Amino acid sequence: MVVTFIYDPRLGIKVPSLEKPWDEIDAHIQSEILAKWEKVRGDIPDRIKELERQINHLQGQLYRENSFNRSCELNSEIAELASIINDLWIWYRTGDEVTVT
Repeated sequence: MVVTFIYDPRLGIKVPSLEKPWDEIDAHIQSEILAKWEKVRGDIPDRIKELERQINHLQGQLYRENSFNRSCELNSEIAELASIINDLWIWYRTGDEVTVT
């Protein structure tokens, strides 16, 4: 197989992993890969919404938190979720070509 879609637990989606450069893959196989990617890509907005709900929940906790240490932990968790969202948006915009991971 030229491409494998591997589940990324951090992102919560399957991402493509190519065995050879995109431009060396037969056009028919590229079309099959893109069709599969479009299905995965279609789940990304829902995953982002889920992460945004988690961020909102953590922000609510942060607003009420009095412990400095716990506030730092909450900020770190929020930052990690925001980083995941940024990575998901990058993957979402990858539509015309599947890149090597």
